[in-house]
Amino acid sequence: MVTRYLLAAAFAALSIGTASAAEPPPGKVTVVFDRPIPNIPGKSMKGVVVEYGPGAASPSHTHPKTAFIYATVLEGAFRIKVKGQPEKIYHVGENFVEEPGSVHEVSANASDTEPARLLAVFVLDTDEKTLVTPIKK
Repeated sequence: MVTRYLLAAAFAALSIGTASAAEPPPGKVTVVFDRPIPNIPGKSMKGVVVEYGPGAASPSHTHPKTAFIYATVLEGAFRIKVKGQPEKIYHVGENFVEEPGSVHEVSANASDTEPARLLAVFVLDTDEKTLVTPIKK
C-alpha cells in the first residue's frame, strides 16, 4: 500500500500542470523497491524507474530535504540540470547525483524520437512519503 501511495504521489507530482501544446508530455514513474536500511535507523532506500517517451519531460521540482539521490541512465539519454550545475546530457550507463535540498531545474528526454529510462535511488528519511514536489512558477 505504501508503494502504491508513493507511486501515485510521484506520478501526480511529475504530471502536475495544465496541458498545452507548449508543454512536453509527462513521464511515467514506477517505485521498484522501498526498504529500510537496517544499520541506519530511520533511513530507507527507495528505487524509482523514470520513463520518458520521445520529447517528454518533468516540470522543475525538488525532492525531500533529507534525500540523497543517485541516478543512472538505463535507456536513451536524459537532459539534466540541477541548480548550480551546468545542463548536461547523460547517456546509457552514465550517472549523476542530487544532493539533499537540490533543485532539479531540467529533467527531460534528450531525444524527440527515442524513449529514455533511468533508475533513481533515494536514500532518505523512512517516514518521507512525497518524493517529488513541483516548483510553482
